Amino acid sequence: MALSEINKRVIYKNSEGGVSIMVPTPEFLETHTIDDVAASLPVGIKYKILDLSNTEVEEFLSDRTFRNAWEVDEQFLTDGLGQGAYFGEKND
Repeated sequence: MALSEINKRVIYKNSEGGVSIMVPTPEFLETHTIDDVAASLPVGIKYKILDLSNTEVEEFLSDRTFRNAWEVDEQFLTDGLGQGAYFGEKND
C-alpha cells in the first residue's frame, strides 16, 4: 500500500443531493487502489478524488460543521464515473 493512497478520499453527490465521502480502509488499500474505491460507486456516478496531503482539503474535510448540508457542483466531479465494481466475497 502506498502511503499516498491512505490520504485520499472519494467524494460524490449522493442520491439525496448531499455529499458523500468514501474513506478507504488500510486493509482494502493493501490490495487495491483509490481508483478501485471510486470504481465501486454505482454505474455513472461522477466523483472526485481528494488528497488530504493538501492542507486546505484536509482542513475542509475535518470540519464537520453542517456536514449534512454540504453540496457539490457536478462540474467539480471530474475524475471519473462509478462502474458498479464489487470487491467483496460473493456468496453462491
